[in-house]
Amino acid sequence: MKIPIALFFTLSLSSCLFSCQTPSANDPGHDSGASSDKSAAGVSRARNPEFRKIVKKEAVATYREKTDNPLNDWYFTVELYETPKTLQYLLTMQFEEVKGQDTLELPDFGTPPKPVLQKGKDKYSCIIGFLDNNNKFMDYKLVYVKDGNNLKLTTLKHYSVSGEGQ
Repeated sequence: MKIPIALFFTLSLSSCLFSCQTPSANDPGHDSGASSDKSAAGVSRARNPEFRKIVKKEAVATYREKTDNPLNDWYFTVELYETPKTLQYLLTMQFEEVKGQDTLELPDFGTPPKPVLQKGKDKYSCIIGFLDNNNKFMDYKLVYVKDGNNLKLTTLKHYSVSGEGQ
């Protein structure tokens, strides 16, 4: 009785090992060494280079609104600056004398990123977004003032880009 059980176990294990091999070229899910930048249809998706050749020193987008402070010339300001990485921007924020910074990373649509700043629906609020490949504004983050003097940043939506259909 021990030999048939051991034989059955060995045959089952070897059958599993053979069935777990790499699929053949005729299998529909087979990826014959194609890179991850290609879709199932074999069309490659363009990608932006990882680094910029030239980094602009001036802001590429600015939103500025004068505050109601009658004694000082203060502003609510949001600015985006390029960084060496193509899809990253330095985000600077200021409300009167309160300042903040963060890094903004945009999705890779295969075309140069186009960040945009727009007035938010509330006083002292700014929507950070970008234009997609159809020049449609995509809202991404919100900078706003809470309780009269707290500068806040929140994510409105998350985006990802797949290689399908491109």
